[in-house]
Amino acid sequence: MPDGASMPAASPPPAPVTGLVIQARLDSTRLPGKSLLPLGGRPLILRVMQAFREAPWQVRVLACPADCAAAFGPLAAEAGFALLEGPKDDVLARYALAARRFALDRIVRVTGDNPFTFPDAAAALAREAELLGADYAGYTGLPYGAGAEVISAEALFRAEALAEQPFEREHVCPYLYTHPEQFLLHRPLAPRRWQAPALRLSVDTIQDYDRAAALYAALDFSGGPFPPGETIIAAAGK
Repeated sequence: MPDGASMPAASPPPAPVTGLVIQARLDSTRLPGKSLLPLGGRPLILRVMQAFREAPWQVRVLACPADCAAAFGPLAAEAGFALLEGPKDDVLARYALAARRFALDRIVRVTGDNPFTFPDAAAALAREAELLGADYAGYTGLPYGAGAEVISAEALFRAEALAEQPFEREHVCPYLYTHPEQFLLHRPLAPRRWQAPALRLSVDTIQDYDRAAALYAALDFSGGPFPPGETIIAAAGK
Protein backbone atom coordinates (compact mmCIF):
# COMPACT_ATOMS: atom_id res chain seq x y z
CA MET A 1 0.00 0.00 0.00
CA PRO A 2 1.47 3.45 -0.93
CA ASP A 3 2.72 5.66 1.92
CA GLY A 4 -0.05 7.81 3.35
CA ALA A 5 -2.82 5.59 1.96
CA SER A 6 -5.51 4.66 4.43
CA MET A 7 -6.88 1.20 4.95
CA PRO A 8 -10.34 0.71 3.45
CA ALA A 9 -13.08 0.76 6.05
CA ALA A 10 -14.24 -2.67 7.09
CA SER A 11 -17.79 -3.50 6.13
CA PRO A 12 -20.10 -3.85 9.12
CA PRO A 13 -21.37 -7.37 9.79
CA PRO A 14 -24.79 -8.08 8.33
CA ALA A 15 -27.68 -7.42 10.67
CA PRO A 16 -29.29 -10.55 12.14
CA VAL A 17 -32.37 -11.64 10.24
CA THR A 18 -35.55 -12.30 12.23
CA GLY A 19 -38.44 -14.01 10.50
CA LEU A 20 -42.05 -14.59 11.47
CA VAL A 21 -43.04 -18.23 10.88
CA ILE A 22 -46.68 -19.24 11.34
CA GLN A 23 -47.51 -22.94 11.40
CA ALA A 24 -50.87 -24.24 10.21
CA ARG A 25 -52.58 -27.41 9.06
CA LEU A 26 -56.10 -28.51 8.14
CA ASP A 27 -56.61 -31.85 9.89
CA SER A 28 -57.13 -30.79 13.48
CA THR A 29 -58.73 -33.63 15.44
CA ARG A 30 -60.98 -31.43 17.59
CA LEU A 31 -62.03 -28.94 14.91
CA PRO A 32 -61.13 -30.18 11.41
CA GLY A 33 -60.58 -27.48 8.82
CA LYS A 34 -60.57 -24.71 11.41
CA SER A 35 -57.90 -22.78 9.52
CA LEU A 36 -60.41 -22.10 6.76
CA LEU A 37 -63.42 -21.29 8.94
CA PRO A 38 -64.66 -17.73 8.33
CA LEU A 39 -63.65 -15.01 10.75
CA GLY A 40 -65.06 -11.66 9.79
CA GLY A 41 -65.93 -13.15 6.40
CA ARG A 42 -62.44 -14.44 5.55
CA PRO A 43 -60.53 -17.61 6.47
CA LEU A 44 -59.15 -17.74 9.99
CA ILE A 45 -55.58 -18.43 8.85
CA LEU A 46 -55.68 -15.30 6.69
CA ARG A 47 -56.75 -13.29 9.74
CA VAL A 48 -53.79 -14.67 11.71
CA MET A 49 -51.40 -13.51 8.98
CA GLN A 50 -53.14 -10.14 8.59
CA ALA A 51 -52.72 -9.47 12.30
CA PHE A 52 -48.99 -9.12 11.63
CA ARG A 53 -49.22 -6.79 8.64
CA GLU A 54 -47.49 -4.01 10.61
CA ALA A 55 -44.95 -6.25 12.35
CA PRO A 56 -41.28 -5.26 11.91
CA TRP A 57 -40.07 -8.47 10.24
CA GLN A 58 -39.53 -8.53 6.48
CA VAL A 59 -39.40 -12.32 6.27
CA ARG A 60 -42.85 -13.81 6.82
CA VAL A 61 -43.53 -17.48 6.23
CA LEU A 62 -46.59 -19.71 6.45
CA ALA A 63 -45.23 -23.21 7.11
CA CYS A 64 -47.63 -26.05 6.40
CA PRO A 65 -47.73 -29.71 5.33
CA ALA A 66 -47.82 -30.44 1.61
CA ASP A 67 -51.48 -31.45 1.72
CA CYS A 68 -52.44 -27.90 2.75
CA ALA A 69 -50.44 -26.01 0.15
CA ALA A 70 -53.21 -25.74 -2.45
CA ALA A 71 -55.64 -24.25 0.07
CA PHE A 72 -53.15 -22.00 1.85
CA GLY A 73 -51.05 -20.82 -1.08
CA PRO A 74 -53.39 -18.09 -2.39
CA LEU A 75 -54.08 -16.86 1.16
CA ALA A 76 -50.37 -16.64 1.96
CA ALA A 77 -49.77 -14.68 -1.24
CA GLU A 78 -52.63 -12.30 -0.40
CA ALA A 79 -51.12 -11.64 3.03
CA GLY A 80 -47.59 -11.18 1.68
CA PHE A 81 -46.26 -14.42 3.16
CA ALA A 82 -44.02 -17.01 1.54
CA LEU A 83 -45.44 -20.53 1.65
CA LEU A 84 -43.18 -23.33 2.84
CA GLU A 85 -44.14 -27.01 2.72
CA GLY A 86 -42.65 -29.26 5.39
CA PRO A 87 -43.26 -32.38 7.47
CA LYS A 88 -46.80 -32.78 8.79
CA ASP A 89 -46.11 -34.14 12.27
CA ASP A 90 -42.47 -33.13 12.78
CA VAL A 91 -43.15 -29.42 13.16
CA LEU A 92 -39.72 -28.89 14.74
CA ALA A 93 -38.16 -30.04 11.47
CA ARG A 94 -40.58 -27.80 9.58
CA TYR A 95 -39.34 -24.78 11.50
CA ALA A 96 -35.72 -25.75 11.03
CA LEU A 97 -36.39 -26.05 7.30
CA ALA A 98 -37.86 -22.53 7.29
CA ALA A 99 -34.85 -21.16 9.17
CA ARG A 100 -32.46 -22.68 6.64
CA ARG A 101 -34.50 -21.82 3.56
CA PHE A 102 -34.78 -18.13 4.51
CA ALA A 103 -31.39 -17.79 6.25
CA LEU A 104 -32.97 -16.73 9.53
CA ASP A 105 -30.97 -15.98 12.66
CA ARG A 106 -34.03 -15.74 14.90
CA ILE A 107 -37.56 -17.05 14.50
CA VAL A 108 -40.81 -15.66 15.89
CA ARG A 109 -43.12 -18.66 16.18
CA VAL A 110 -46.90 -18.24 15.98
CA THR A 111 -49.54 -20.93 15.57
CA GLY A 112 -52.27 -20.63 12.97
CA ASP A 113 -55.15 -21.30 15.34
CA ASN A 114 -54.50 -18.12 17.34
CA PRO A 115 -56.16 -15.21 15.51
CA PHE A 116 -55.71 -12.94 18.53
CA THR A 117 -51.98 -13.37 19.04
CA PHE A 118 -50.66 -10.02 20.29
CA PRO A 119 -48.28 -8.66 17.62
CA ASP A 120 -47.18 -5.87 19.96
CA ALA A 121 -46.20 -8.38 22.62
CA ALA A 122 -44.43 -10.56 20.04
CA ALA A 123 -42.38 -7.59 18.81
CA ALA A 124 -41.44 -6.58 22.38
CA LEU A 125 -40.43 -10.15 23.18
CA ALA A 126 -38.28 -10.40 20.04
CA ARG A 127 -36.44 -7.20 20.99
CA GLU A 128 -35.78 -8.54 24.48
CA ALA A 129 -34.55 -11.88 23.12
CA GLU A 130 -32.14 -10.18 20.74
CA LEU A 131 -30.75 -7.84 23.40
CA LEU A 132 -30.21 -10.72 25.82
CA GLY A 133 -28.95 -13.18 23.23
CA ALA A 134 -31.60 -15.63 24.45
CA ASP A 135 -31.94 -19.02 22.80
CA TYR A 136 -35.62 -19.16 23.69
CA ALA A 137 -38.05 -16.47 24.86
CA GLY A 138 -41.70 -16.57 25.83
CA TYR A 139 -43.86 -14.39 28.05
CA THR A 140 -45.86 -15.89 30.90
CA GLY A 141 -49.17 -14.47 32.09
CA LEU A 142 -50.66 -13.76 28.67
CA PRO A 143 -54.12 -15.00 27.66
CA TYR A 144 -54.02 -18.56 26.34
CA GLY A 145 -53.52 -18.21 22.58
CA ALA A 146 -52.12 -14.67 22.65
CA GLY A 147 -48.43 -15.46 22.91
CA ALA A 148 -45.57 -16.00 20.48
CA GLU A 149 -42.24 -17.71 21.06
CA VAL A 150 -38.85 -16.45 19.90
CA ILE A 151 -36.08 -18.93 19.11
CA SER A 152 -32.53 -18.50 17.88
CA ALA A 153 -31.79 -20.51 14.77
CA GLU A 154 -28.75 -22.07 16.40
CA ALA A 155 -30.85 -23.35 19.31
CA LEU A 156 -33.53 -24.56 16.91
CA PHE A 157 -31.00 -26.61 14.96
CA ARG A 158 -29.61 -28.10 18.17
CA ALA A 159 -33.10 -29.07 19.29
CA GLU A 160 -33.80 -30.58 15.88
CA ALA A 161 -30.72 -32.77 16.24
CA LEU A 162 -31.36 -33.83 19.84
CA ALA A 163 -35.13 -33.96 20.43
CA GLU A 164 -36.46 -37.51 20.30
CA GLN A 165 -39.91 -37.51 21.87
CA PRO A 166 -42.94 -37.04 19.57
CA PHE A 167 -44.22 -34.22 21.82
CA GLU A 168 -40.92 -32.39 21.39
CA ARG A 169 -41.10 -32.70 17.62
CA GLU A 170 -44.77 -31.78 17.25
CA HIS A 171 -44.70 -28.72 19.52
CA VAL A 172 -41.28 -27.32 18.46
CA CYS A 173 -40.09 -25.70 21.69
CA PRO A 174 -40.47 -28.17 24.61
CA TYR A 175 -36.94 -29.53 24.19
CA LEU A 176 -35.55 -26.02 24.60
CA TYR A 177 -37.43 -24.93 27.71
CA THR A 178 -37.10 -28.31 29.44
CA HIS A 179 -33.30 -28.22 29.07
CA PRO A 180 -32.25 -24.98 30.79
CA GLU A 181 -28.77 -26.42 31.26
CA GLN A 182 -28.30 -26.29 27.48
CA PHE A 183 -30.05 -23.08 26.50
CA LEU A 184 -30.34 -19.49 27.67
CA LEU A 185 -34.02 -19.07 28.46
CA HIS A 186 -35.95 -15.81 28.85
CA ARG A 187 -39.40 -16.47 30.32
CA PRO A 188 -40.49 -13.28 32.13
CA LEU A 189 -43.93 -12.32 33.30
CA ALA A 190 -45.53 -10.22 30.57
CA PRO A 191 -45.98 -6.49 31.16
CA ARG A 192 -49.10 -5.84 33.22
CA ARG A 193 -51.15 -4.45 30.33
CA TRP A 194 -51.00 -7.85 28.60
CA GLN A 195 -51.63 -10.04 31.62
CA ALA A 196 -54.86 -12.09 31.61
CA PRO A 197 -53.84 -15.74 32.15
CA ALA A 198 -57.42 -16.92 32.76
CA LEU A 199 -58.59 -15.66 29.35
CA ARG A 200 -58.76 -18.14 26.46
CA LEU A 201 -58.25 -16.79 22.91
CA SER A 202 -57.10 -19.87 20.99
CA VAL A 203 -59.41 -21.75 18.60
CA ASP A 204 -59.34 -25.47 19.35
CA THR A 205 -63.05 -26.34 19.61
CA ILE A 206 -66.32 -25.20 18.12
CA GLN A 207 -67.02 -23.29 21.34
CA ASP A 208 -63.67 -21.49 20.96
CA TYR A 209 -64.55 -20.66 17.37
CA ASP A 210 -67.93 -19.21 18.32
CA ARG A 211 -66.26 -16.99 20.94
CA ALA A 212 -63.58 -15.92 18.45
CA ALA A 213 -66.17 -14.98 15.82
CA ALA A 214 -68.07 -12.87 18.36
CA LEU A 215 -64.88 -11.21 19.59
CA TYR A 216 -63.70 -10.43 16.07
CA ALA A 217 -67.05 -8.80 15.30
CA ALA A 218 -66.95 -6.83 18.56
CA LEU A 219 -63.49 -5.45 17.82
CA ASP A 220 -64.76 -4.02 14.49
CA PHE A 221 -61.44 -3.81 12.65
CA SER A 222 -62.87 -1.97 9.61
CA GLY A 223 -59.59 -2.44 7.77
CA GLY A 224 -57.58 -0.56 10.39
CA PRO A 225 -54.50 -1.72 12.29
CA PHE A 226 -54.68 -4.76 14.52
CA PRO A 227 -55.65 -3.61 18.02
CA PRO A 228 -53.15 -3.69 20.88
CA GLY A 229 -53.27 -6.56 23.30
CA GLU A 230 -54.94 -4.62 26.08
CA THR A 231 -57.81 -3.68 23.75
CA ILE A 232 -58.38 -7.36 22.92
CA ILE A 233 -58.33 -8.26 26.62
CA ALA A 234 -60.88 -5.55 27.40
CA ALA A 235 -63.20 -6.62 24.57
CA ALA A 236 -62.94 -10.33 25.46
CA GLY A 237 -63.73 -9.61 29.09
CA LYS A 238 -67.06 -7.92 28.40
